[in-house]
Amino acid sequence: MVAPALSHPVSIGTRVSAYVALTKPRIIELLLVTTIPTMVVAEGAMPPLWLMLATMIGGSLAAGGANAINMYIDRDIDAVMDRTKERPLVTGLITPRAALTFAIGIEALAFVWLWVIVNPLSAVLGLSACLFYVFVYTLWLKRTSSQNIVIGGAAGCIPVLIGWAAVTDSLSATFSLAPLTLFALMFFWTPPHFWALAIKYREDYARAEVPMLPVVATFRQTTTKMLVYTVLVFLCSLLFGWAAEMGLLYWVSAVVLGALFIWFSVDVMLTESPAKAIRLFTFSITYITLLFAVMAVDVLLRNGW
Repeated sequence: MVAPALSHPVSIGTRVSAYVALTKPRIIELLLVTTIPTMVVAEGAMPPLWLMLATMIGGSLAAGGANAINMYIDRDIDAVMDRTKERPLVTGLITPRAALTFAIGIEALAFVWLWVIVNPLSAVLGLSACLFYVFVYTLWLKRTSSQNIVIGGAAGCIPVLIGWAAVTDSLSATFSLAPLTLFALMFFWTPPHFWALAIKYREDYARAEVPMLPVVATFRQTTTKMLVYTVLVFLCSLLFGWAAEMGLLYWVSAVVLGALFIWFSVDVMLTESPAKAIRLFTFSITYITLLFAVMAVDVLLRNGW
């Protein structure tokens, strides 16, 4: 696909904004929401400020590089979808070559940054997330399987392991029950979160010939699977509470938030309402933000911080 040539000069600010857009900053924000609280739980207290900042910078660069490569590969799909037709590679604000160079550059910088400033384990995990997202999700599953977001979504679960590894610097600790339970929680959270959005943009995905579940399955089949995954998220939140020996604040919050998440999923399934699917999508972000925030607060309060 050849991007259209721009017929007018582009300001430096516009160009910088376009490069930032390549990284999908909203997705990065969500990843950081899970990384920092995970570091607090792993430390059992507030980690050193420099370590949190270094991990955030490295994680943001790693996620941004992966997202930019994804946008480079998917520019043909983006051009035919209403939701994405204003992305910088489609409008011609950035050329494909420049986008790919930028993406690989910040991904390499992320690896070096994490390796030198945080630790090699976090750097390897960050690179593995990028490779999985690019090769397994974007290049293989996205255009070929309705399970694309289920399997491919595992890349978005790795930030919790990066956060744990940044604090413990230990392979055995990073792959112990508590962090693996957080990984599973994020893994099961991703499908209902994304499918809720995909319901709204079903026609977009159909036009682009991307077999997202709402495109290839009925509304009831899609929402039934969303409910199953939501219940699994709830169970993982409880298992984490046990594995990490969380306090009363976490347990009450996990039960209340989980019950609301399940109720919103049931409501979408029973009403078959796209509007309520978007409400579920919005709440899924609120759910994960509050759950991880409470997780950190619970640890800090119980340890007298």
